[in-house]
Amino acid sequence: MLKLRVSVNKEAMKIVDKMLSEEESLNIKSYKSKSGATVIDCGVEVVGGYRAGIYVSEVCLGGLATISLTLDTYDDLSLPSIVEFIDSPTIACMGSQYAGWKISYEKFSALGSGPARALALKPKKLFKKIEYQDYSDEAVLVLEANEYPPDEALVNVASACKVDPENLYVIVAPINSIVGSIQVSCRVVEVGIHKLDVVGFDIKRILGGFGKCPIAPLHPDPMIMMGLTNDVLIYAGDVSITVSYENDEELASLVSKVPSSTSPSYGKPFYEIYKEAGFDFYKVDPRIFAPASITMYNKVSGKVHKGGRVDMKLLVKLLSASLGIS
Repeated sequence: MLKLRVSVNKEAMKIVDKMLSEEESLNIKSYKSKSGATVIDCGVEVVGGYRAGIYVSEVCLGGLATISLTLDTYDDLSLPSIVEFIDSPTIACMGSQYAGWKISYEKFSALGSGPARALALKPKKLFKKIEYQDYSDEAVLVLEANEYPPDEALVNVASACKVDPENLYVIVAPINSIVGSIQVSCRVVEVGIHKLDVVGFDIKRILGGFGKCPIAPLHPDPMIMMGLTNDVLIYAGDVSITVSYENDEELASLVSKVPSSTSPSYGKPFYEIYKEAGFDFYKVDPRIFAPASITMYNKVSGKVHKGGRVDMKLLVKLLSASLGIS
């Protein structure tokens, strides 16, 4: 198995150490579980915030990204947005950030993302495809959850990662928190890479990536919030990727299949799409899970291929309807 020289867990730990040293100013808090694992609350019982959101998103990406915030105004609606630049994006996004590990124990259930996956190889098939496995005595996991994980679940995670529980660090943030909303928007490049994989592109040929995406406004209902965080990706997520590919005609064909507009569900609020599918993700047309726009820069030929477009007018219309903006 090809092993990248950098360890996503060790790089992420540099950020975790900063978070732990800045808890008060970041509006987060941490505690030690019974087994000794460190749990960092970024929105369950605390407010969290924008800086914490950037830190958590960089942790998700294994410390291989630079993320910043900007503010954009569309008509009369101002929305904060993330801008991210990612090195080794296939490893950062698919080998770390991708929410590919379901963590469950009794009544607790949450999707796990972040570099710990590269130790536990969750899912194994994906890590075999990208030819990466991490080796670290410390593990960092990010959970999208509105409650703290039970200690038994933490012990199971540590065991799967082959680390002592004392060396496990778990960040928890609900989707309807500032941190939770930011970290979803920061998945814009990951969503693009995942869709490229689905349409048959060899994602190991990706050299670098950057993206921009609005941050969804908060809503108290987690289900509606889930819809809003998908809406900003689907209608305004803008991804650019540099690749090394010999066949430009084939590359252009692949790029045309990526944007969310290839789905017949395009144009509706995601919450409505999800509701029509009986709240079953497996019944949602998978073509909708994609960025609005993707641009591919081919290092081999120097040509640029583009698919889809950002539609901010449509996004503002959908957000206004969902949030009751007058």
